[in-house]
Amino acid sequence: MQKSFLLYFIITLVGILFIGRLFQLQILKGANYNPIKNAAVKVAFDFPERGYIYDRNGKLLVANQLSYDVMIQPNQVKPLDTLEFCSLLKINKEDFLKRFKKAESYAPYLPSVFLKQLAKEDFAFLQEKLHKYVGFHIQKRIIRNYPIKSAANVLGYISEVDENKARNSEDYEQGELIGKGGVEVEYENYLRGTKGKIYLHKNRFNKVTGSYKNGILDTLPENGKDLTLTLDIVLQEYAEKLMKGKRGGIVAIEPSTGEILALVTAPSYDPNMLVGRKRSKNSVILFNDTINMPAYDRGLLAAYSPGSPFKMMNALIGLQEKVIDEETSFYCHHGYRYGNRKNEFMGCHCGIVGRPIKLQTAIAKSCNSYFSNTFKRIIEKNNNPSEGVTNWHNHIASFGLGDYLRYDLPAGSPGLIPTGKYYDDRYKYTWNGSTIISNAIGQGEVLTTPIQLANFTAAIANRGFFFTPHILKKVDNKSIENPKFTTPKKTTIDTKYFTPVVEAMREVFISGTGRWSQVKGIDICGKTGTAENFTRVNGVKEQLPDHSILVAFAPKDNPQIAIAVFVENGGFGSTIAAPITSLLIEKYLKGEISKANKYREQRMFNLSLQNIYDKQIPKPLEIASGTK
Repeated sequence: MQKSFLLYFIITLVGILFIGRLFQLQILKGANYNPIKNAAVKVAFDFPERGYIYDRNGKLLVANQLSYDVMIQPNQVKPLDTLEFCSLLKINKEDFLKRFKKAESYAPYLPSVFLKQLAKEDFAFLQEKLHKYVGFHIQKRIIRNYPIKSAANVLGYISEVDENKARNSEDYEQGELIGKGGVEVEYENYLRGTKGKIYLHKNRFNKVTGSYKNGILDTLPENGKDLTLTLDIVLQEYAEKLMKGKRGGIVAIEPSTGEILALVTAPSYDPNMLVGRKRSKNSVILFNDTINMPAYDRGLLAAYSPGSPFKMMNALIGLQEKVIDEETSFYCHHGYRYGNRKNEFMGCHCGIVGRPIKLQTAIAKSCNSYFSNTFKRIIEKNNNPSEGVTNWHNHIASFGLGDYLRYDLPAGSPGLIPTGKYYDDRYKYTWNGSTIISNAIGQGEVLTTPIQLANFTAAIANRGFFFTPHILKKVDNKSIENPKFTTPKKTTIDTKYFTPVVEAMREVFISGTGRWSQVKGIDICGKTGTAENFTRVNGVKEQLPDHSILVAFAPKDNPQIAIAVFVENGGFGSTIAAPITSLLIEKYLKGEISKANKYREQRMFNLSLQNIYDKQIPKPLEIASGTK
């Protein structure tokens, strides 16, 4: 009887243990179990459509097209006719072995890309014979297509996810595409969507026998969201055309919203170059070009001396600090002397000698002497240059200069607006306003990017505030409501001080340095600029032709566009930057260029500075030859 009881007890105990173990495997661990690691399960991915991208007026900028990748799961590959398979894929045996080893080292139980982006005709031919090659299959993917060959720096591109991210991410598999650069990476989470997964059961002969667990784990794909950008592609294309044969950056902003209307870097490239099987070859060409740098976004990254447009900043600070007013006048004797030495003289080309110069004339004629006197008063206001520079810096920082603007694009540069500590460390406390007088005219240590200057101009257009520049306007046709972009940022300058500066900027295009670039019917307010720059060619410091600069907004009342134009080595601001600016403003506000300005337009289209750029290319050092 006891033996019978013991037997029943053991059987019951074993049964409980089995049930407990099954409960642990099926229920407790089942939720976290990854069926991909099961050799009897095949997973098929259903990739979603990546979101489309449109400009502010609904013009399609980025679309999708189908691509076909040959996938491999190494632990399922059976012996095969390698030569025939290589012939089908148009690769050699060495390449086959290299690709197989790479896939095996990545993860033998996971599918990965063996050969990406087959041509359509190759796909059709291979598909008929692929059943002979166990462990290989075709995966359809979505790649990009750019109907308009413009704005590559804004849009970015997509590229294969790196192995480390694929291995450590639940969202990406090896061979998937991910946003790189521009909008594609900044808004990857909106654009990528969610891929669907279909789990299939296989028998011991590696044939699919049906759905795994009746499809309860399967998921449907969710397409990415469509984005509408603030960009005006007509203006963007026009600006790029005007910059052909030139280097530099252009940024245009809508002052009332901070929306970026155009963001141009020159030279640039056709975004379709980074699509398809030629992407790798083209990326090497584009990203390794250290002379033209077409992949370098000068609009966001290039930090230039701002030149004369910076005089307006010093004018505003001078007014706010009450070291000048509208009636304050200075004399100009062909420049400004800031020391007793022969080289301690800053020349000026304003052309006004022997009579007092007031603020409006000083801006309109770009008088270096006026702004050198103003700057010295600002810095030495309380007989403490270090405190004076820090106070000056804080005013400038309120316009978004000297730091990242926090816009919604991944590239950026803070530029440089020095502080008192900067100069204390540099000159060991033995300095004054004259030591750093070049900052008075936007030279010296001050550095700004085109987008910073465009934003500074928008703040003037708004008479004292700005909205953080941004490129995203709508998601799935719904306007974004992000306080970061919709909350105005107030500068430290009182509104009343902007009026005389705006009037002076208008005078620039009436009687000043921009008068030859007027547009009938449009009140343009702006400031031309010329910035010196140097480089080293074969180790020798050489002065190059000046950069041509202009900032402007229009119209004067209820402004709709603020713009900054930098043309590297373009000379005076009035010769290249000014006509380009006026053409862009006319194009945006009127939709077309008037007959009266067609000659100006054609001159800018045809103007190339390539011969100047070619002179800057370092030449190989010549080695003297001879006989012993």
